[in-house]
Amino acid sequence: MRRFITISAIALVLLGLGVGAYFYFFTGSTGITVAPVGSVSLPVAGQGSTATGDSDASSGYSADTGATGTPVAVSSRLVQISAGPVVPGEAVVDTRLATASSTTEVEVRYIERESGNVFSYSPSTRAITRINNKTIPGIQSASWLPDGSSAFVRYLSGDNFSTINTYALAATSSNGFFLSQNLSDIAVSSSGILSLSSGVNGSAVSIAHTDGTHSTNLFTTPISSLRISFAGKNQYLIFSKPSAKISGVAFIADAVGNLSRIAGPLPGLVATPSPSGKWVLVSYINGTTMIMALVNTATGSTSALPVATIADKCVWTADESSVYCGIPVNAPTAAYPDDWYQGTVSFSDRIWKIDVVGRYAQLALDFSQANKGALDATALAIDPANTTLVFINKNDSSLWSYSL
Repeated sequence: MRRFITISAIALVLLGLGVGAYFYFFTGSTGITVAPVGSVSLPVAGQGSTATGDSDASSGYSADTGATGTPVAVSSRLVQISAGPVVPGEAVVDTRLATASSTTEVEVRYIERESGNVFSYSPSTRAITRINNKTIPGIQSASWLPDGSSAFVRYLSGDNFSTINTYALAATSSNGFFLSQNLSDIAVSSSGILSLSSGVNGSAVSIAHTDGTHSTNLFTTPISSLRISFAGKNQYLIFSKPSAKISGVAFIADAVGNLSRIAGPLPGLVATPSPSGKWVLVSYINGTTMIMALVNTATGSTSALPVATIADKCVWTADESSVYCGIPVNAPTAAYPDDWYQGTVSFSDRIWKIDVVGRYAQLALDFSQANKGALDATALAIDPANTTLVFINKNDSSLWSYSL
């Protein structure tokens, strides 16, 4: 009996270490999915450049493939693309250049969480096609290149799930490569791959070409526990990993590491830059109240907004004229953003469009009225022409499309 208790205790400790590592490195994801032992062989950095499974892109999609399902038109504008679960992070691509078409054509690319397969959804035909059937289960997040050609996926592996892998998963081919293991954060854009390595002595930021070559160290900072993103050309947004227990600070950094503080110290600070870096949307808490504001990075001026949510629940339009956000109707009392990231609280959201110049909010979608269900919006994405908004319902990891 004593031996059984000891073994059980060890198992619980190992499980706790794995879950703890997940929440530390993948703040904002909806949960951890681990494939059954022996069911697949997950790719690990240093063991080859490709993932398991057939590398040939599938020529079609069947409705009984995994959990993706068949698109369901809830209304003329709202479509449930997948019943879920899907990986947080999608690409909404304008395909006009590729097809030489004079009309806007949109394609949504996303990854099925159970298998790691890549799918494409066409809002115009409401058809789904599986475009890559590599098998990488347990992916926690995906950061897509703007053209949808590759997704940089992150997942845990190794003993006690202690290793963070970052793999460039090509959408339609067998090509792929690993970045360094145990990166604290990454951001990708057409400018390259921004990666962050953090430790007790601070953080180092590097940039590489989108194919993983020509990696260059940008700068180091004594600050650790950071998040990073691109904020226009040759400048970057870095801010403290958000927590209600910590007063976070946000900085704009140039290519040599000069830091300009734009927000903070504020508890629960989350920041999302506009495409050019002219604006940064910030959210934070005052007691138990969420507050959201716009920061002009050139002048340092801050403008309060009439609605509030966690900035990770928002997406900028390409022209920076507006921001779309999932705004909770009645947010429960909790420690934000921690409790939302960890899934101990959920929201019932409406989608609002916030005008940047006028600082006013306009209701775009009342999900509960259209679908008779609750929406906790996350991983919002929008096409360059502002025609199609895509989001994941954190409540069940389903994927949705809404015509603007």
